Amino acid sequence: MDMLQYSPQSLAEPPSLYAAYASTVARSPRKPLIQIPQTLTEGTGPINFGEKLLRPAVADLTRQGKGEPLGERIIVSGRVLDDRGRPIPHTVIEVWQCNAAGRYIHKKDQHDAPLDPNFIGQGRVITDEEGRYRFITIKPGAYPWRNHHNAWRPAHIHFSLFGPCFATRLITQMYFPGDPLLDIDPIACAVPADARQRMVSHFDINTTENEWALGYVYDIVLRGRDATPMENS
Repeated sequence: MDMLQYSPQSLAEPPSLYAAYASTVARSPRKPLIQIPQTLTEGTGPINFGEKLLRPAVADLTRQGKGEPLGERIIVSGRVLDDRGRPIPHTVIEVWQCNAAGRYIHKKDQHDAPLDPNFIGQGRVITDEEGRYRFITIKPGAYPWRNHHNAWRPAHIHFSLFGPCFATRLITQMYFPGDPLLDIDPIACAVPADARQRMVSHFDINTTENEWALGYVYDIVLRGRDATPMENS
């Protein structure tokens, strides 16, 4: 069974076309989709897929430069679960994000904000036997994205999850509690209102480390009534 199976009929999934999110107008399909059956090799992978085919784990995104990155250090942890609350072990989780000033290290990001030479904004871990993961990073900043007049994206971290092979990849975004931009963000608002809070992490004092970093918990549920909204592929 595909551990990262996610039903396309999930009530939490945003539509392919959401007019307020401008780029979906151009990229959403206009004709019925054609289903191409996967071959055996597309749906399976080698043992220890994440360790053999992907780069080494990077759980601490604040240790990728020669010095300390700027911004608020945070800890993000959680579990990957199925629809019955059972842990999904050995799942590859990748994260990417902008820096504290709201800028990505990418040639197409020309936002008038400084780059941080000590922050790349990319990490990767594999869940343990209890489906747990943990990252140390910098809280990302908001940034403008030209979707509409005065459009700003709320602070967020992108999550990518792999099962036993590349064909099982799922992508979502994690937001932060109390962000005033969340309720006016077209990407977040494309998700049905009753499922939107599943993308919001919660502050956790037990994850927080004294005099060092605030902690946030973000559990990811793959299927069922409480499934975490995933980007429509």
